[in-house]
Amino acid sequence: MDTAGAPKALRKTLHERGMRMTPQRQLVLDAVRDLGHATPEQICQRVQVTAPTVNITTVYRTLDLLDRLGLVRHTHLGHGAPNYSIHAHEHVHLVCHRCGRVDEVPCELLSPLGGTLRDAYGFELDASHLALSGTCRECLTPSAPKESE
Repeated sequence: MDTAGAPKALRKTLHERGMRMTPQRQLVLDAVRDLGHATPEQICQRVQVTAPTVNITTVYRTLDLLDRLGLVRHTHLGHGAPNYSIHAHEHVHLVCHRCGRVDEVPCELLSPLGGTLRDAYGFELDASHLALSGTCRECLTPSAPKESE
């Protein structure tokens, strides 16, 4: 989805489902777009700069709605709250379990695995919601200082 068209798409989708566009919904969508990747708490902090009365419950409910409407997507990068991004922002996350670093790689890198899963198990992989856990290049280098040390 074109992120510039997201407000119009949101308004149209809500209207088609008998819901209305609220300032809070617009602020949450804008915060997700502006932050790139963000937890609900980070999104709430951004929204509260403009609208201090918006609480975390409203943000969670709005994110759930936007996710169900296909305007944002969530990814679990490990323990804790999911991260949200605009739906068109598709990639696989590589999460270092030592230092917490998160890198992004194109979903296409998992195309061979997707083909194998489809052929062998009849399963269609959606790599855009995927986070792979491992150890980053820096943590694998013996001389690299570890954040936990």
